[in-house]
Amino acid sequence: MELTAGLVDVFADAPLSGNPLAVVENADGLSDDVLRRIAGEFNQAETTFLMRSERADWKLRSFTASGAEVGGAGHNALGAWLWLGHHGALGPLDAPATFHQEIGGAVLPITLERRDGRIYGRMRQAPLKLGAPLSSVDALAAALGVGVDQVRPHPAPRAADTGAPHLMVRLQDRAAVDRARPSAEQLLAVLGPAGAEGCYVYAFDETAPATAYARFFNPTVGLWEDSATGTAAGPLTAYLGQQGLLAEHRSLVIEQGTQMGRPSFLHVRLASDAELSGTGIVVLRGVLKI
Repeated sequence: MELTAGLVDVFADAPLSGNPLAVVENADGLSDDVLRRIAGEFNQAETTFLMRSERADWKLRSFTASGAEVGGAGHNALGAWLWLGHHGALGPLDAPATFHQEIGGAVLPITLERRDGRIYGRMRQAPLKLGAPLSSVDALAAALGVGVDQVRPHPAPRAADTGAPHLMVRLQDRAAVDRARPSAEQLLAVLGPAGAEGCYVYAFDETAPATAYARFFNPTVGLWEDSATGTAAGPLTAYLGQQGLLAEHRSLVIEQGTQMGRPSFLHVRLASDAELSGTGIVVLRGVLKI
């Protein structure tokens, strides 16, 4: 069996930056075991499989290299649509066009358009859901390898979800975010009771509320540090907005991946819900034989 597949650098303006995503076309009929093995073969943070849908224009399923299936509309979804647009599967896109994706049991819209030869997408995430604030940050600080005094109390560390639940942790400043050296075992012990899948560690300056700086760790699905995480950027923006910390335009640009040598910039705007936007570059297209 031969399948068209390749790699997209998502949230990137140049090749070999942003967050790489493997994309596989025509994955209908493949067993979950084969999907997981293909994701392991690509060994990327996530591999997204394009499938037919009776509820939307396309159905997307995404797996990490360790075989865990992940939902939410993040780089896994945006990259797949950039792939489709780049290869002409969505029409000319000379004007903004809206499509619908079935992902993780939800059907969500995404709008794409071509600008100066590049495909840009913006997609709405699910409404914000918040978990309970952590009652103590001692175990969290130890798990991250930072001092308790480096964990900012406002907004309180808690799980936030606009498609996937992640623990939002505000640290003192950018330097503190860069100093974080998490322990997977200790972090797992914090994430479970918090009702969170991954941990988004960020710095946010209330005097410059249009930007944030972040790193993402997700040992629960075998993904250590990720260079661009749309399913964490969305809930962070929604959480800051819910706390009244964003500027009047209610949008945020989040820098992520810099520590990994793959700087990424995620743009999120709050309308009724978080809306994630960005572009990317197809860096590889070929045939997968299985």
